[in-house]
Amino acid sequence: MLNCRKATRPLSQSQERALSLKEGMSLKIHVTMCSGCRNFGRQLDVLRQIARTYAKSEK
Repeated sequence: MLNCRKATRPLSQSQERALSLKEGMSLKIHVTMCSGCRNFGRQLDVLRQIARTYAKSEK
């Protein structure tokens, strides 16, 4: 089972690539039980959306 420190990497990588089945299941189990990592995942989503919006406005 993942701890918070080990969960941050796949959370971040999931923004760029599809996780393997093992990675995805381990992450899903951890995030289900950990509100801190759920929050971190939401923050990553928001930052990605902001970056995309900014990049589009620069064109």
